[in-house]
Formats: sequence, C-alpha cells, structure tokens
Amino acid sequence: MRKSIRPPSRGTVFRGWMYAALGTAMSLPPLTAAILFAPPRWPAEFRVLGFVLAFAVVTVAMGSPLTVRRVSVRLANGLLGAGLPAPLDTTGRRWDNRLRTSVWLVLHMVLGGVVTAVSCVAAFAAVAFPAVWLGGEERMAVFGLSLRIGEGWRGAWALLPALGCLALAVGGSLGGAAVLRPLAPVFLGHRLGERLAAAEERMNLLAQRNRLAQELHDSIGHTLTASTIQAAVAVELMGTDPAGARRALNNIEETSRAAMDDLDHVLGMLREERPSTAPRPTLADLGPLVEQVRGTGAELAVEVQGDLSRVPATVSREAYRVVQEGLTNAMRHGGKDGIRLRTTVRDGWLEMELINPVGAGAPARQRRGGHGVKGIKDRVRLLRGEIHVGVVDSAGSDGGDVGETHWRIMARIPLRSVS
Repeated sequence: MRKSIRPPSRGTVFRGWMYAALGTAMSLPPLTAAILFAPPRWPAEFRVLGFVLAFAVVTVAMGSPLTVRRVSVRLANGLLGAGLPAPLDTTGRRWDNRLRTSVWLVLHMVLGGVVTAVSCVAAFAAVAFPAVWLGGEERMAVFGLSLRIGEGWRGAWALLPALGCLALAVGGSLGGAAVLRPLAPVFLGHRLGERLAAAEERMNLLAQRNRLAQELHDSIGHTLTASTIQAAVAVELMGTDPAGARRALNNIEETSRAAMDDLDHVLGMLREERPSTAPRPTLADLGPLVEQVRGTGAELAVEVQGDLSRVPATVSREAYRVVQEGLTNAMRHGGKDGIRLRTTVRDGWLEMELINPVGAGAPARQRRGGHGVKGIKDRVRLLRGEIHVGVVDSAGSDGGDVGETHWRIMARIPLRSVS
C-alpha cells in the first residue's frame, strides 16, 4: 500500500521562512563586528583575518550561554519540527556544547541568509514579471538582459517565470528547513553522557515518586485504619463511657490532622513545589505511635533494647514507616489483642520483630500480605537489610501457645551501608 505524498502546507513554508529570517537577523551582530574589525585601509590579508576572527569571537560569545542553547532548541522544535530534548542545566558549563551551539548558529545564519535572499529576490521577480506585462511595457531588464514581454495576450508568457519564481521561493524555504532539520540533533541534541544523565535523572524522579507514593500509602493507610477503629470504639462507649468516647474522637481528630500534614507534604513534592519543612517521623516518635494504637483499644506490648539514638536518620525514618505499616496491618487483619513489638539495636544492626495473631478465617490475601507488606520489603531491601514475613505457628521469640497462628514480620537493617 503506497503512502500518499502530501504537498507542504502554507504553515510549513511560513515556519521555514521565519526560521531563515531569524537566522538572517542573528547574523547582524557578528557581521557588524567583523566589518568594524576589517577597515578598508588594512591590507587584504589582514582584513580577511580580522573579519574571520571578529565573526568567530562574537559567534562563540553568542553561543556560550545556556539560555541561547535553550532558545535554539525551542526554535528548532517549533519551526523545524526537530523534536529535540531540552538541554540539561549542566550542559552550559561544557565547552563542547558551547562550540556546538556556536557552529549551529553559523549554519543557521548562513543558510538563513541564503534562503532569505533567494526568497526575497524570487518574490520580487514573481511580482515584477506580471507588473511589467500588465503595465503595458514591451521590454524588461533582468540581470543586465533585456527581455521582450510583448503586448496583450502575447505577453502572457510572463506568468510562467512568475510562477517559477514563486516555486523557487517556496522550495528555498523548504530546502533550508530540510537541510537544517537533520543537523539539529548533531549540534543541539544530547550526547551520550548527557543522555545517560537524563536517563538517570528520570530514574531518580520515578524512584522519588514511588517513594512518596509509599509514604502516602503508609501514612494515610495507618490513619484510616486507626480512625475506623477509634470511631467504632466511640460508638460503643457513647452511652456507657462518654469520656472514653470523647477521647476516641479526639484521637481521630489528631490522627486526621497529622495525615493531612503528610498529604500536603507529599502532594507539594509531587507538584514540584517547595515541600513542607516539617520533619519526617523517626524511631524517636515511636511513643506517640504506640499511644495512638493503644488509643484504639488494642493490646500492644512494646520492648526496646539498645539506644535508638544510635540509629542513623535515614534508617530511623524508614524503620518508623516499617513499624507503622506493620501495626496498621496488625490492627486491620489481626484484631486488637496480642500484638507484640520488639526493637533491638546491637552489633551494628537494627532488629525489629512484630507479631500479631491471625484469625483462622482471615482471607488468603490478608494471610500472605498485600501492598503494605510489599512496601515494607522494599524499604528494608533498599537499606540492604534482611526481611522475613509470613505466618508462623507460634508466637515467635516471645513464646506463646504452640499451634496458634501468628503473623510475623522480622527485619534486620544494618546501621551502616554494607558491601
């Protein structure tokens, strides 16, 4: 099946001519400097040398700023359809990119000047031939040649060179764009190192967005679970213990406000705005988290061994999220009774063990873990730690009734990076 060849649109011709006209306009500063540095009183060889040096110096100066490279890329994309990526901020400090931009400016100036001159002459000739014929003139001088036009219908042949001149003007515009378009990636595109840097930046951005999504999942998921349980407690205590119901409602208010702060922080970063300066919680904030869980009526036993202040900030922040998500899963799927948390710092490692009973009728998805468990594993492995998650038949290291089904999360994270 043959593809139909579409004739160039007027917009394409106009954009090509506009790009050429911009190149002609940009040539004025270096040409002016070159003429000034090649005075007529100098010998011919010195005039040529001064002209070339002045033109080169001004052109390199024009192509050095990163802003010029950015504008050149935007013009090439908008008027030539080059499809170039935006230059990186670091490219403006590299001399090879500055020189490539300067060479591109020279090509733009030269081809732009040629296309503009040819288009203007052709357009003038396209108007002159019919004007002479319609004006009743019998002869026309073109480049030193005297052409006989003729009168009446015998001079109608003047329309043919007029159409040819119009075709030449259109062809010059399209031809200039066709020559510059494939050269644009060579001089304005990214080189291999820049492409690798752009890919790395993209990967870092995606990793950051995934991390923020996990942050949002952990924070909001925990808040919703705790608020749901506290709301149920408030309903049960409304008639018998108004003060307890009031405390449950106050806890809902506090956890919801904290969740709104987290949500605002994450959304601000996703929108690339200035993020909130509020510090992210660490293991030092385990106390409020434990009290929040106990405020829902859950039985939570906590054991801390070692100095948590020895844990590096990065490890401490991620460990807090691991504990938070583990407690959320425990309250959501395991009930309120028999939750045990053990945190130990020793021998250069942070060890965390969270155990909660699992009902026999729990759905299979709850028994093997969902998105929250995946997030826990990702956090621990990112810190080069070890993670074991699953159902066990005993209460783990704290003992318990043999045969009782428990959900156990055991994580070991090095306090320093290990090879």
